[in-house]
Amino acid sequence: MPKTLAEKILSEKSSTDAKAGDIIIAKVDLAFAQDTTGPLTVRQFQSTGIAVLADARRTVLFIDHAAPSPNANLSNDHLFLRDFARESGCILSEAGEGICHQIVQESYARPGDVIVGADSHTVTAGGLGAFATGMGSSDVAVAMALGKNWFRVPESFRIEVTGDFQKGVGAKDMILHLIGLIGADGATYKSLEFHGGAIEKMSMSGRFTIANMAVEAGAKVGLFESDETTRRFLESEGRGEDFKPLAADPGATYEKTIRINAGRLEPTVSRPHTVDNTALAKDLKGVEIQQVVIGTCTNGRLEDLEVAAAILKGKRASRNVRLIIAPASRRVLLQAIESGVIKALVESGAMVLPPGCGPCLGLHQGALGDGEACLSTANRNFPGRMGNPRSFIYLGSPATAAASALKGEITDPREVL
Repeated sequence: MPKTLAEKILSEKSSTDAKAGDIIIAKVDLAFAQDTTGPLTVRQFQSTGIAVLADARRTVLFIDHAAPSPNANLSNDHLFLRDFARESGCILSEAGEGICHQIVQESYARPGDVIVGADSHTVTAGGLGAFATGMGSSDVAVAMALGKNWFRVPESFRIEVTGDFQKGVGAKDMILHLIGLIGADGATYKSLEFHGGAIEKMSMSGRFTIANMAVEAGAKVGLFESDETTRRFLESEGRGEDFKPLAADPGATYEKTIRINAGRLEPTVSRPHTVDNTALAKDLKGVEIQQVVIGTCTNGRLEDLEVAAAILKGKRASRNVRLIIAPASRRVLLQAIESGVIKALVESGAMVLPPGCGPCLGLHQGALGDGEACLSTANRNFPGRMGNPRSFIYLGSPATAAASALKGEITDPREVL
């Protein structure tokens, strides 16, 4: 039978004819955890009584959510992860290297892989055509121990995106529009599979942005076909041998098809306190903000920083706004320094944080005060997400964030482009 991307990957990895609704046991190609979920994951692995990892070179622990550590308790968690990595032989990604989801797509994910991570935004690697999904610490510990896990094969939604994006509009606006359209639980345990001319022309950075936020509609995975754009990306990362073409079969069965005309999209913002509470940026003009964050695993890649720098270069952010830049990885930071992007952002008034999650989850660096509002390029805006339940988080694209930093209020980037 013709297969969707999810069915095709899980069929190969389970050596079965997997179809939506089936329960299968599939080989796991990469298992990882980060420094807030990692200690529990490791303890769960240790509790199995299995002494050796199934594949130490495909097991990674990341220190990225609190990097560098802001307190003794988190520093002790980091020591625990370092000790386990040394004893087990697994890979440790140290503080300063960057966010797990960014490094996974830079260095580890391959088209057709099954990837599990103890973090919901593991879905980011779906931009490379990997069945990448977040799991609880116990489930990831099982994958670390056995090299496999069970999955229910998800039903698939086909998201058909045609046309050309307007200037100032991009992938972040598209995924916010989709989440606003179907709701925060509109794709629960589904595979969101993205197709169409606008997707074929989209950069890998844009694909990763969309895949990253698939989980904000409840999806199990967000999947893209592996094509020439994928190949060029892997070659640029020195991993050309990891490329293989991957596409859904013609005639595959989808539970639902959603069609979006990219040319009709406008800069879109998620309002507090849910991602599906969307509005057009132009309709939020006048909403004052005290902080802007550009970065995180959603929009912390070089392309995102370039978009912001193009708007901010030669100008100065509003004196009422703290502008924070959080590159997704050390590699991105170095590229942005070498290209002059960081210079332009710093001259506009920005503060640059170490590569990592930064303000996104509210552990340190950029927590908001009572009543303050932030426009962030991150992926979640529930109360307390950035460290203070009495603050307000708006989500938007790098272009919207940069324009808003200039004006001190939520601003449609087309006003300043």
